[in-house]
Amino acid sequence: MDELSAGRWQAVLTVSALLREARLVLENRLPLSWVSGEISNFSRATSGHCYFTLKDEQAQVDCILYRSRAAAAGSELKNGVRVEVRALPTLYEPRGRFQLQVEAVRRAGLGPLYERFLRLKDSLAREGMFDATLKRPLPEHPASVGVLTSPTGAALHDVLTSLRRRNPAVRVIVYPTPVQGEGAAKRIADALANASRRNECDVLLLVRGGGSIEDLWQFNEAEVARAIRASRIPVIVGVGHETDFTIADFAADLRAPTPTAAAELSVPDATEVRARLSRLAWSLAREMGRRLDYAMQSVDSFSRRLIHPAERLRQSASMLGQLYARLAASASRPLDLLAYRLSRASLRLSSGTDRLIRNVGGRVVRAQTGLTGLDPRAVLARGYSITLGESGSVVTRAGAIAEGERLTTILADGQIDSVAGPSRAGL
Repeated sequence: MDELSAGRWQAVLTVSALLREARLVLENRLPLSWVSGEISNFSRATSGHCYFTLKDEQAQVDCILYRSRAAAAGSELKNGVRVEVRALPTLYEPRGRFQLQVEAVRRAGLGPLYERFLRLKDSLAREGMFDATLKRPLPEHPASVGVLTSPTGAALHDVLTSLRRRNPAVRVIVYPTPVQGEGAAKRIADALANASRRNECDVLLLVRGGGSIEDLWQFNEAEVARAIRASRIPVIVGVGHETDFTIADFAADLRAPTPTAAAELSVPDATEVRARLSRLAWSLAREMGRRLDYAMQSVDSFSRRLIHPAERLRQSASMLGQLYARLAASASRPLDLLAYRLSRASLRLSSGTDRLIRNVGGRVVRAQTGLTGLDPRAVLARGYSITLGESGSVVTRAGAIAEGERLTTILADGQIDSVAGPSRAGL
């Protein structure tokens, strides 16, 4: 009777009613508490709410942090960060999912994987592996694109769809590569080396969808970073979501926030290229038209100045005649003036010469007369003589010669030689 009554009066709950009762039991039984763990699978929705997983070595739990409280958490909300959250255990009724409704976050330390990530990042940075000067420029218009990813993953579908939409003329080569699990890092490095060796692409895309830090860890291995830098082909890395960063991102020539973004960054949009070519063609046509207009204007200007060759010859002949007449006139005037000046100079020279000759002639006559009067022969002709001593000097005094000295007496028509006798001065 009691069991029948109890079964008759027991209510039948709907799913929503049951979950609501369970949520109330949880919230009443487990009030706000501090829970420690490592953040994983962090994402921020467009609404501003943050979703992540809080985990330790044995378990994990979903968490939500509403936008009004997310701003206060600041930089603490990152994958791999060990935090302590003040949260209310509750049940998300629409999906029947247990979760923590986070009210506050405080830093408790970095998780082991994230600490390892930072150590490797610092080590490779000191080697110069992330040096910006080593980044290879991406081709502006690649003819072929290589994609390194899992052939069964959603990332490959997203990349192929994006490439086909943006530029279907680009050839795509897929290098199937495991991107998760033990040994995947070596397989990724080998695939990069193979693609580089084959050298059949203009750019390589290394892509993978989102996941936890553990899922993406193969992209945090040093051998993957070294293979990226050793590639002769530029590499774009698009791993995870926009907030996910791996060592491969820092080593890449370009980091894309998602696989789809990697595809968009690798090739130009064909529609934009066609539009640009159309603008360039229009600009070229306009420039050519402008230059043709200028050329026609120049032709018109030249045609107005164009003269028939016969007319140009006639004008040249006329100008030549004028120049000849001017030249003849210019040449005759200096000659006439020169002849006049020469005539005047000749007259002045003739008159001056006559006077000079007369003056010189008179002076010559007077000099000749004077010289004739002074000529010793003229004196001798008048009866005078000249006596020379033995030394050849003229004897002017009787006392100047010695007895017996030989003397020479010069006359007008000859000479007389004699010997000096005794001196008789005073005679």
